[in-house]
This record gives sequence, structure tokens and C-alpha cells, in this order.
Amino acid sequence: MRIIRIPESGDRMSPFFSIIIPVFNEMDQINQVIRHLSVLSAGYDFEIIVVDGNPAGNTIQAIDEIGWRMPVKKLLSPKGRGIQMNTGAAHADGKILLFLHADTILNPNAFQDIESVIRSEKEVVGGAFDLGIDSPKLIFRIIERVSSFRSRITRIPYGDQAIFMKSGYFHKIGCFSTFPIMEDVDLMLRVGRSGGKIRIIPEKVRTSSRRWEKEGVLFCTFRNWLLIMLFFCGVSPAWLAKYYT
Repeated sequence: MRIIRIPESGDRMSPFFSIIIPVFNEMDQINQVIRHLSVLSAGYDFEIIVVDGNPAGNTIQAIDEIGWRMPVKKLLSPKGRGIQMNTGAAHADGKILLFLHADTILNPNAFQDIESVIRSEKEVVGGAFDLGIDSPKLIFRIIERVSSFRSRITRIPYGDQAIFMKSGYFHKIGCFSTFPIMEDVDLMLRVGRSGGKIRIIPEKVRTSSRRWEKEGVLFCTFRNWLLIMLFFCGVSPAWLAKYYT
């Protein structure tokens, strides 16, 4: 495995946040999300860790090498979101791990919100944000509302809601599974079984609608619900992954 460090003036040894971004062929997205995080970085110690699941490393090679306000680590990893995020976590120096999809943008107060929750509610081990979808279509407002309700009832946010967790606790419960899908659901189930408390922050992240638009909103939504139900019924994630491409 190869690690490349982009040096940064004023580099900090112990950042408060480590933002871990698993990528696979995200050359068109990666600089946009890093640029946005750079804007949000004022007043906070954090590092960005980009973990590329493509052995060619085409996404990490596309990262601009100058102009960022924070350290950026670039890693190669075997493909698989859970594997890639675990690789990032193994190289993270931060107290709080934030797992961010490359097509998801945080709200302007995201770091303040996380810090407020972590510092004021000692029993909270992690959490996520409400889902926002980057499209004006009414159907996505309905999906957002359903997602918000589901997350609060089940206490199981999904990966596109920007899951965050205390680093020590994340490693204590065994990190993400290496399932090809459902690694986020499995993690939250283990948090619940261990007695950990999570907080769903009532501010939206903004995630791309590209998957819904490509596959069809209704098909994509109902397919996802069906896969989740089958997972809870004990169907293997490896089998389920055949229907989530």
C-alpha cells in the first residue's frame, strides 16, 4: 500500500477531525469536495484522507497538490467502501472520524455542530446528518423527509448522511465490516448492540442525485428498501451486491 503526504505549512500533528473520503473513479468530483472542505476549515484542526479503490490511483492523481489549507493524505486500498474507509481510519490522527462520500457536501456549520454534540453530550459516540439531495424535484423532498424519519426511528443513518464517530470507539467496535454493501448499516447495528448513543444532527448534507437520476427515482428507492429488508432477513451482502451496481 502506498501513502503520499502533501506537505502543508503549519501542519498539525493531532487534528480534531479526520475526514475520510473513499473514492473510485471520482476524478471530476474530488477537487470540488476538497475545495469546499478547505472553505469550511477556518478555525478547525483537521486532515483529509482520500482513499482510492482503483489500483491505478486515478482519483488521487487528479487531486490538486497546492492551495489547500489543511493536510491531505492520499492512499491506495483494495476496492470496497468499508475496506477503503478502514484504511483511511488506520492512518487517521484525528479524535473524530468523519466518513464523507465524494459526491456529498457538508453544510457550513457541520464542524461546529459535530463539535457541539461531542463536547456537550459525553455519552454520544457518533452520529450523522439529515439527508439532503441536490435536486429541485419534489420527489426528492419526499425522500429526504422519509430518510429523516427513518434515521430517527431506527437510529441507523446511511453513509450518504456523513457518518461521524469518535476514533477510539470506532476501533473498539471493530471498524466497518468488509461487506461489499451494507457496511454502514452493519456498523450502526453494532453501535446499538454495544449501547452506544448516536445523534442525528437536524441539518442537511447535500448529496448528488446522480444515482437516482441514472437509475430512475422510484426504481432506485424501492430497490434500496428491498435490499435493506433482505439484509435484515439475513441475506448475504455479497449476494445483495449483485443487485446494487
